[in-house]
Parts: sequence; C-alpha cells; structure tokens
Amino acid sequence: MITRLRSLTRQWTILVPVLAVVLLVFTWGRGMPGAVVALMTVVLAGAVLAAVHHAEVVAHRVGEPFGSLVLAIAVTIIEVALIVTLMADGGNKSATLARDTVFAAVMITCNGVVGICLLVASLRHGTAVFNPEGTGAALATVATLATLSLVLPTFTTSKPGPEFSTIQLTFAALSSLILYGLFVATQTVRHRDYFLPITRQGEVITAEDHARPPSARTAWTSLGLLGLALIGVVGLAKGVSPTIESGVAAAGLHQAVVGVIIALLVLLPETIAALRSARRDRVQTSLNLALGSAMASIGLTIPAVALASVWLSGPLVLGLGATHMLLLALTVVVSSLTVVPGRATPLQGGVHLVLFAAYLELAINP
Repeated sequence: MITRLRSLTRQWTILVPVLAVVLLVFTWGRGMPGAVVALMTVVLAGAVLAAVHHAEVVAHRVGEPFGSLVLAIAVTIIEVALIVTLMADGGNKSATLARDTVFAAVMITCNGVVGICLLVASLRHGTAVFNPEGTGAALATVATLATLSLVLPTFTTSKPGPEFSTIQLTFAALSSLILYGLFVATQTVRHRDYFLPITRQGEVITAEDHARPPSARTAWTSLGLLGLALIGVVGLAKGVSPTIESGVAAAGLHQAVVGVIIALLVLLPETIAALRSARRDRVQTSLNLALGSAMASIGLTIPAVALASVWLSGPLVLGLGATHMLLLALTVVVSSLTVVPGRATPLQGGVHLVLFAAYLELAINP
C-alpha cells in the first residue's frame, strides 16, 4: 500500500505542473467564464503542492542551506516577472503594485511564516531552536534592504511624492544586488554552518539520517518540474487576478489588498515547505526559507522594477506610508528580540502572528 501511494504521489506531482502550464497557454490573455476560473484555481492549488514536493526533493539532494535558497530564488524570480507584467498592463493604477507586493512579502514571511513555524515547532517540541548567528545576519540584511528601498523614498526630496529620483533608484537597485550577493556568499560558502539546523544541544546537523538523498537524475527532474510548477502558479495567479481585482473592488476594499493576495498565492509553496520543516524540528530551515524569501523579494524585485521603469510609462511609488513604516519598525524590533536567544516559545510565535493579523486588518481597513 505504501509503495502504491508513493507511486501515485510521483504521478500527480509530474502531471500537475505540466497541466498547469498547458492550461496557462490556452488561457493566457483571454477573458474566462467562471467555470474555467474555478478550474484554474484548483490547478493552481495543485501546482503549489507539486512545487513544494519538488523543492523538498531538490533540497534533500543538495542539502541545507542550498535547498531553501533554490526555492526562495525560484519563487522570487517568478514573482518579479508577475509584478513587472502587471505593472506593464496596469498603467498609473499599478504605480504602487511593486511596493505593496514587496511589503506584503516581507510581512507575510517575517511575521506570518516565522510566527506559524515558531508556534508549531514550540508546541510540538517544547521550544523552537535555531542558530542566532545565521538568523540574525539574515534579519539584519532584510531590515537594511527594506529601509533603503521602502522607507527612504518617503523622505527624499529630489522628486515630489514617495518616489526615488533616477540616481537614487539606481543606488537602491545596486545596493540591493550587492547586499543580496554578499548574503548568498555568506550563507553558502564562508559561514554555511550558521544556516544549518541544530540540535537541542546546539550541535550542527550536517546531514539528515531519516532517508537517503535522491539520485542526481531525480533531483534534476524535480528541478525542472519545480520550474514548471512555479511558472504555472504565477501564470495562473495572473489569470485569476482580474477576478480578484473585481472582487476586491466590489467589496469596497483598498487596492493594496490585491498585492497582498498575489503575495499570499506566490509565497504559498515556501510557506508549506517551511511549516513541514518546523514540524520536523528543523526550525533553522524554516527561518532560512522565510527570511531568505523576504530578502530575495526585495533584493531582486527592486533592481528589476528599476530596470523596467526605463520603458514603463507610469510613476514608480516605493515609499511606505506612516502606518506601514510603523509596522515594519515593530517587526524589526520584535524579530531581533526573537532571534537573540536562539530559541523560542509559543509566545514569540503568537506575537509574530498578531503582528501579521494587524497588517492584514489594516490592509483591509486602512
């Protein structure tokens, strides 16, 4: 029976990414009736689950922290493509889309994903343990990138409104790329052990003992199917986004809610993967996924939209309002206090989830 279930799992995780891409080809750029939108939503959910499966296969083959890095970069590249595409189609009304989506990604990962993972791990294992050196370095990079890219535009005076001038935007883009590159080098080369899971005695776990790593051929196949699944996720998310936008407008909600929903859809694979790691008491892997996603979202999106602004006609508004800046500052302070001890209780998880709930509530009722 177990062998049969594994066979069925392999089959659907291969078929669903292909089906998602085929459905994307036939629906791209077309107005779809409600039944087709419902089908797209079901396939979208299946593609998310398939992406998680293939990401875990790749992660098991290459080991940590490379595995979480693969998923973070893959999802963020597709997220960037989605943002730029929507900005090109939306005109002036999409001027804040990049800001809203990136900030949503930061709040989802740093509060939503971190909070639920800490809560699950601490409830299941007593306390959640992780490496404060690596997690602290990741948090410092996220805080710096967020401040340079999302806070400073509100206070600059070269252009009216919360916008960067061309020189300022170029500086922010280059700084984002340099910081992200330095972090990746630190995570994967010079101080790789800072980002590996640890035992409750503080010993680094360099290898998983519960299963043999997949073969190179299986890992490469999963990497390709991961790419297909992510393309399907983001493409189908774009396909259902007009329905989302219509629903948001009909409900009388703020336009920023669209960015929140898009970020939730795109980050769902990483959220599921992080939650599974937390259940296995691999909290460091969960934090690598969460903070790495936030970092990649800023570090790759800002340079991409800076480049895209050369041909995009509308304004590019990056500066946050006072309410969101306050939430960002509180997130950085609370996250710092969470990271310093290297272990967390359900209280820390609950605090992060309350901050995430406050962000969602203020997005709906600004």
